[in-house]
Amino acid sequence: MTGLKGEGKVEESSRFPSGAFYLVFGLFLMILFSGCSPISRELRAQADRTLSFQQVFQNPEAYNGKIVIWGGEIIETINQKDGTTFIVVFQRPLDWMGEPKIQRSEGRFIILVAGYADPYVFKRGRRITVAGEIMGRKVIRLGELEYPYPLLRSKQIYLWGEYYYSPYPYPYYPWGYDGYYGPRWGYPYW
Repeated sequence: MTGLKGEGKVEESSRFPSGAFYLVFGLFLMILFSGCSPISRELRAQADRTLSFQQVFQNPEAYNGKIVIWGGEIIETINQKDGTTFIVVFQRPLDWMGEPKIQRSEGRFIILVAGYADPYVFKRGRRITVAGEIMGRKVIRLGELEYPYPLLRSKQIYLWGEYYYSPYPYPYYPWGYDGYYGPRWGYPYW
């Protein structure tokens, strides 16, 4: 009868995963998030991350030919007669994924796009991230002053999705979609 019960010693399993599990999980997360930037790896490697927008804004000609990654919100899209497009951008700092953050801006810049960019797609308020080559400055009238925009020749552009903000947590708040208290109430009986 002793053969029916296990003669070997049974070890209880731990309730917590081992250290190897955490190591594998951490490596998985690093691999997963290493490719989260919308800008290609080659352009990220070429980009000069030491240059701040303010440095380039002060003297763009000193940094001609340098690759930078900037972002912000589109102000205006202007298609030119020569087939190129200027996209005027309100600069915003980028987060770790390359997405423009809602923070204080340091100015504006212009993206030069080879070819036609549809103003309906590249419309005012859309968030954009661009990897581009600094080409100097372009002076354009802004109100009554001449504003010196840093000019980038685009290498890669990424448009971020549009967000829709609802001020109420429920889409039919405070009344139902039929104007009263919802379909289950039927005609208002008051």
